[in-house]
Amino acid sequence: MKQLAITLLLFSIIFQVNAQEKQETPSPIIFIYDASGSMWGQMQGKTKMEIAADVLTTSVNNLPENQKIGLVAYGHRKKGDCTDVEFLVDVENGTKSEVNQSIKKIKPLGKTPLAYSALQVINKLRTTKLKATIILVTDGIESCGGNICDVIKNAKEEGIDFKLHIIGFGLKEGETQELKCAAEAGDGNYYDAADAGGLGDVLEEATATTIDDPEGNVSVYAVKNGVAIDAIVKAYDIIGKRKPISVRTYQDTAYFYLPPSKYNFEVTPLENSDVAMVTVANIESFDEKITHKTISFDGGKIQVTATNNGEGWDATVHVLEKKAGKTIAKGRTYGRSPEYEVNPGVYDVKIKILKINGLDIEYTIEDVNVIANKVISVEHNFKTGTVMIGAKDSEGLIDATVYFYEINTNKNVTGGRTYSSNTSNPKKFILTTGIYKVVVKSIKGASQGQKETYTITLKEGETIEKIKTF
Repeated sequence: MKQLAITLLLFSIIFQVNAQEKQETPSPIIFIYDASGSMWGQMQGKTKMEIAADVLTTSVNNLPENQKIGLVAYGHRKKGDCTDVEFLVDVENGTKSEVNQSIKKIKPLGKTPLAYSALQVINKLRTTKLKATIILVTDGIESCGGNICDVIKNAKEEGIDFKLHIIGFGLKEGETQELKCAAEAGDGNYYDAADAGGLGDVLEEATATTIDDPEGNVSVYAVKNGVAIDAIVKAYDIIGKRKPISVRTYQDTAYFYLPPSKYNFEVTPLENSDVAMVTVANIESFDEKITHKTISFDGGKIQVTATNNGEGWDATVHVLEKKAGKTIAKGRTYGRSPEYEVNPGVYDVKIKILKINGLDIEYTIEDVNVIANKVISVEHNFKTGTVMIGAKDSEGLIDATVYFYEINTNKNVTGGRTYSSNTSNPKKFILTTGIYKVVVKSIKGASQGQKETYTITLKEGETIEKIKTF
């Protein structure tokens, strides 16, 4: 009996280990590669075949070591054959090196049987009972009369488990409708790639968005002036500091999975080049519900108020882009509360009080979150007092210099002259509250060259008068 218990325990441990290993092995990725004759076309001084081969090789090399990979090519053996589709690397035991070697040997030749190619991969999944991510790269539309969207819809209705991404490489506007339909039916994305860089970017995103990912728990929609626009959304995990997770909207609502946390979104439009990137802060994701965010590229406004002891005051304003520190808008308050229109995003607002000197004449309000079509009000109150400094001798008022220094750094913050007129002696200084060293020096008359140094502590709303008699 004891021996049986030990045997069962060992079997249980082995089963758990095998189950864990199986779970940690990602589901296969199957690439469907365009080897039709149009891939001889030139782009950036190279053939599209050369560009695609280089970029796909790089993407394959970046995949995890335990990633199973399959490679299917079409149009590479017979010029006019709509059934010219071949599994070059078997998905059940394919390796990176086999895929890369096969890619190098492909010579574009024939037609573009997109529907038939997808059907062959689906038949493979049906036979092997595998679930997989399928990534189709094509530089052209269907040329054999098939309808890939219908093929994918039928497979999904049958219960075949896969996710289909389609990458249109250098396609023209108006050629993508059926491809977008197929990608949507296959629970995947359609990507446009205009050049080598674009192909690399979308392949990176496609290979990172697989059948193993949980269902999307965050949806995003980008608009400007009420019209949907195409945009890239990058989500930065504020708490977990994960690698950014991206999705593209394609002028529609896009879904992606963000592990439960709080995120900052950087949203960059891919059209209307005059529209700048916006940042949306503190988006929270959950496993049990979908979080939706509509990102508007319509402007929002920041209303800025600067006060001196609670009263409106003149100040300069700089609205700074949070990430780069670049000035986006600037102006003066003139004692009022002006508004500054900027793109939605997160900004710092720097306010510098005018006609006042001292220790704290500048203040930055951080992380002002601007929302489209809304006015966000910010305010800062500068606390000040007044100092009246005069100088005289036995004959009356005399001219003297006056300097104020920060008590800790001995940095000069302001200065002036008293002259010998009742209108300027004592000399009036408005300073922010704090502790100052004051140096008064006679510059004329019998007391010329004599000076007095003392310290004052200035409080909010206070007036201090000091008359030095030399």
